[in-house]
Amino acid sequence: MKSSGSRRSIRLADLILRELANMLLEEVADPRLELVSLTGVKLNADISIALVSFTVGGGPERRKEALDGLNKAKGFLRSGLAKRLELRALPDLRFAHDDFLEDMVYAKPGRQDS
Repeated sequence: MKSSGSRRSIRLADLILRELANMLLEEVADPRLELVSLTGVKLNADISIALVSFTVGGGPERRKEALDGLNKAKGFLRSGLAKRLELRALPDLRFAHDDFLEDMVYAKPGRQDS
């Protein structure tokens, strides 16, 4: 996915991230999405796809549950975004787990620093 670096796309990505985070906090009641943190949104060059990065505590099973919950809530989240943002065309939401915190900040278990 070729990402767009224009000011408009960066502002839109930040706005999408903020609104999605608010909806997850206030409106989504799926227990699989408890303690899920959204870490970023990247838009492709024509702003038709939004890649939403998330983190969640736990192992691979917990990550898969969170990803399934986000994919299940995708329609609800898109309709909520459409109401809040009033865009002509809303990007398709795609979700991916963000390993940055586990890799860099928390140091994965079993990894030895030299």
